[in-house]
Amino acid sequence: MSNLPNDDKPARDADYWAQPVTTLQMAAMPAEAINLNVQGRQLTGPLRGFGQLWQKSYSVSLPGADVKPAEVIQVWKENFPKCWPAGNRFYAPLASIAPGEVALLNLAAPGGMPLSNGIMVIYADDVSFSFMTPQGHMFAGMITFSAQTEDEVTVAQIQALIRAGDPLYELGCRVGIVHKLEDRFCQGTLWNLAAAFGVTGVVQQTTVCIDPRLQWAEVRNIWHNAAIRSGLYTPVRLLRRWWRR
Repeated sequence: MSNLPNDDKPARDADYWAQPVTTLQMAAMPAEAINLNVQGRQLTGPLRGFGQLWQKSYSVSLPGADVKPAEVIQVWKENFPKCWPAGNRFYAPLASIAPGEVALLNLAAPGGMPLSNGIMVIYADDVSFSFMTPQGHMFAGMITFSAQTEDEVTVAQIQALIRAGDPLYELGCRVGIVHKLEDRFCQGTLWNLAAAFGVTGVVQQTTVCIDPRLQWAEVRNIWHNAAIRSGLYTPVRLLRRWWRR
């Protein structure tokens, strides 16, 4: 028996959490991936964003699907890129959805411009996993994917605690563009997940503004804005593609 005081014992779920990191490090990615705005960036939780703080929950029931929450999460982890709406790419890390892994995102932004960013897996167990966003992401925050049983029916859920990363993203939220993109993306992901189990899902959504204030101390986050940097890189990418041809 250990003689260590209870406070010195490792937490039972310690293996499910990522180790703290100073900056993100990217593994090698496929040649077609646009690898920007991740390497060397810091993580930004909800406290480090600029805009209003929102809590959003999206859920879909899987009636008729004889699956347990752990089975849903296993399928979700193994097929996470396939669950994304068309036009968006999730380049999974070598270890897939595991604590500490960093993934690259190439998202379909308005106007057809690909937006390059990433996420880090900060937690993953049998019935849930969570991502945290880096500097430059549309939102500063944490997104959790989970499954549970409600009234003998398995329910898959996405929960987001997020702020707009900088003033430009916050402006996009105020005019409705950014929030609509986020809502459409999460709803589409759950529809695709439900379809994988043969269910035509009806997504339920709740949105609550936790803190309406702006965090002006974080206004300089705009320096890392992934949309601006991706836009500036687009002509370079097209020129390189033309040169190779």
